[in-house]
Amino acid sequence: MDTTFDFDRFGMGADDRIVYVRSVNAADLPEDVQAQVGDAKTLYAVHDASGERLALVADRKMAFLLARQNDLAPVTVH
Repeated sequence: MDTTFDFDRFGMGADDRIVYVRSVNAADLPEDVQAQVGDAKTLYAVHDASGERLALVADRKMAFLLARQNDLAPVTVH
């Protein structure tokens, strides 16, 4: 889960800078991903406007920090 992600590779323009943060149950993830998350029950995913998962991180604060460090505007999805 320490993979670097290049957000610019997806060609996000100024209008595409909003990303969505939502909680994800670890049990709902593929087995290979579950094996990497350890004892975590909930993770947080960062998605683009089309719904593509851009990142998966350990906590909500980290998801927002990651987005902002990449000049993205995170919002919470319920």
